[in-house]
Amino acid sequence: MIEGQEAIPHAGAIYVPALADPALRPRDADVAPDACLHELFAAQAARTPDAEAVVCAGESLTYAELDARANRLAHHLRRLGVRPEVAVGVCLERGPELVVALLGALKAGGVYVPLDPALPAERLAYLAEDSLARAVVTREALAGRVSHGACVRVDADAERIAAEPEDAPRSGSRPEQLAYVIYTSGTTGRPKGVAVEHRAAAEHLRAMAGRLGIAPGDRVLQFASCGFDVSLEQVFFPLLRGATLVLRGPEPWSAGELRARVRSLGVTVANLAPAYWREVRAAAGAEAALPGVRLLLVGGDVLHAGDARAGGTTRLLNCYGPTEAVVTATAFEVAADFAGPLVPIGRPLPGHEAYVLDARGAPAGWGEAGELYLGGVLARGYLRRPGLTAERFVPDPFGGAGGRLYRTGDRARWNADGQLEFLGRTDFQVKIRGFRIEPGEIEARLLEHAGVREAVVTAREDATGDACLVAHYAGDAPAEALRAHLAACLPAYMVPAAYARLDALPRTPSGKVDRAALPATADGAFPARSYEAPVGPVEEALAESWAQVLGMGPVGRGDNFFELGGHSLRAMQVISRVREALGVEVPLEELFERPVLADFARGLETAARAEATAIAPVDRTAAIPPSFAQQRLWFLE
Repeated sequence: MIEGQEAIPHAGAIYVPALADPALRPRDADVAPDACLHELFAAQAARTPDAEAVVCAGESLTYAELDARANRLAHHLRRLGVRPEVAVGVCLERGPELVVALLGALKAGGVYVPLDPALPAERLAYLAEDSLARAVVTREALAGRVSHGACVRVDADAERIAAEPEDAPRSGSRPEQLAYVIYTSGTTGRPKGVAVEHRAAAEHLRAMAGRLGIAPGDRVLQFASCGFDVSLEQVFFPLLRGATLVLRGPEPWSAGELRARVRSLGVTVANLAPAYWREVRAAAGAEAALPGVRLLLVGGDVLHAGDARAGGTTRLLNCYGPTEAVVTATAFEVAADFAGPLVPIGRPLPGHEAYVLDARGAPAGWGEAGELYLGGVLARGYLRRPGLTAERFVPDPFGGAGGRLYRTGDRARWNADGQLEFLGRTDFQVKIRGFRIEPGEIEARLLEHAGVREAVVTAREDATGDACLVAHYAGDAPAEALRAHLAACLPAYMVPAAYARLDALPRTPSGKVDRAALPATADGAFPARSYEAPVGPVEEALAESWAQVLGMGPVGRGDNFFELGGHSLRAMQVISRVREALGVEVPLEELFERPVLADFARGLETAARAEATAIAPVDRTAAIPPSFAQQRLWFLE
C-alpha cells in the first residue's frame, strides 16, 4: 500500500487517499451545522455586523446592511408566493444588488436560479420557464429580456421593498430542500438544471472555507458569472466566514487590469480559469503574477504544467469538480518546485469521495485509466428529469456516506503519489476555455435551421493552437446565417467559430457519423465576409495584430473581432498588443463595445489625443523630448 493511503477492503480494494495536502487540512475544530445557507450567513452577520461584507466599484455594505436588505427583499418575495422549493430567477449584473438578491431568494425560502443578463433572450426565457420561476429579480433596464412570473425590479420597486421589515422572515426551509439550480449544457438540445440542496451546499462550503483558512481578514474576489457553479464558492466562502466579498463589477478586466485591481483592492484569495490565469502570468512577466494574493484556486479546465507557477508567496490549488458534485470535489496544491508532465487534480475534499472504475464497474488498479465516479456531497439530481438523474446518479456499491455515485464521464487514474490525474472525456463533451459544452445541444439548434439537414459539432485546434468549436453540416445554409441563428439562442461561448459545409457527413459501416473522418477545418470554414482594406497606420497595425491573435488571413476594417472567432482571452491579447505597440492604454470593455476594427481604431485615436493633453513638469535646462503621448499622436496622424 502506498504510504499515506487508507485501504477500504472491497473487490480489488478501493484506495481513498488520506487528506495530506496542507491546504486541505482543518483550520479549526468547528463542524458544519445541519443548517441552510441563509441561516449560516445570518449567524455570521450577527457575529460581525459592522464588518465589511461586500465591496464593488466604490460601494460597500456591512454584514448588518446586507442582512437587512436581503431580509426586506425576502419579505417582498414571500408576498409574491415564494416558498420552499419555489424558484426565483435572478437576472442582475455583478454588484451588491446581485448578492442581496441571492440571499433574499434563500431567506424567502426559495430556490435561486441565476440568469446571466449576457445570455440571449431566448435562452433566458427558457431557463425561467423550465425552472418554473415564481418571480424574477432584475432591474428596469433588463426587465424586458426575461418576462416570466412576477417581475421584481430592484430599482423601480426600491421604495416598496425598502418599506418591508428588516428582520428575517420565517422561510420554512429545511436542509433537505433546494437552495439553487444552475443550468449546464444538455445533450438533448436544451440546458439541464442541476438542483442542489441546502445541506449539500452548506456542508461543502462550510468545510472547504474552513480548510482553506478563509478568515475575517481575507478579501475574496468574485470573478465568475453567477451562471457558473464556481460563483457559489466565490460568493459564499467569504460571507460564511466573516471575510469581505470583492465583486469585480459588470465590466470585463484584461489581465493587466486584474493585476492592478487585485493590488488596489487588497484581494487575498482569488479563483481563475486556467486560460485566464495563463494570460495573467504572461502579463506579469518576471514579476509575481498576483502580488498580495495568498491563495489562488484554478479550476474549470486543464491546468498545464507550464502554468503551474504562481510566484511570490501565492499558494496555488488546482481544483476539479462538476456542477453535480457541488462545485469542487478534489484539489491539488502545486508545490513551488513542481515539475511533473501532468498537474494532478488531487484528492477528495472533506465530504467528497472519488473512485476510478473500469468498464465493469470494478476499481481500476493504480496507474490504470478508468471513469471517475464521485460520491459524498452531491446534487439532488437534474430538475424534473428523473430518467437523466437515474442515468448519471447511480447506487453506490461501496457503502459510501451518500449512498450514490455520480458518473462524471471523465477519464482519470491514481498516480504513484496517490493523486488523481485527469485524462480526458469518455464521451463527446468538451471544454472550451473552462466552459463545459455538450455538442449535442449545439447540433440540435443547428438542425432547427431550414438550411441544415444534419450536423456534428467538434472541438479542434485552430491556427493559434487554441481549442475552438467547429460545426460540420450538410445543407445549403451559408455560414453567416448559421452563426446568426446560433448567436440568437446560445451563449457566445457555445457559438462555433468555424463552419464546414459538406455534401454529406461521413458514416461508419454501421451508419453512425464517423467523427474521425470529418475533414480538418479549412480557410473557408469561417463565415464569408466582404473584405475592405484597412485605412491608415492605426487600422493597418490593428488588422495585423488581429490576424496574428486570431491565426487567420487578412483582416478588413469592417470585420467584427468576435465574429472572426475572437473571445475574451484573445481580446486581452489584443489590448496587450495595443499597449506595447502604440502605447495606448484602453480598457478591455472598449473592444467589447467597439468590436468592428474601424470603430475600435477610432476609439484608440480618441484615447491617444486625450492622453496628449496631459501636462507634466520637465527639466527646462535640457532639451525637451516629445512625450510618449505626443509621439503616439504623430503616429496616429
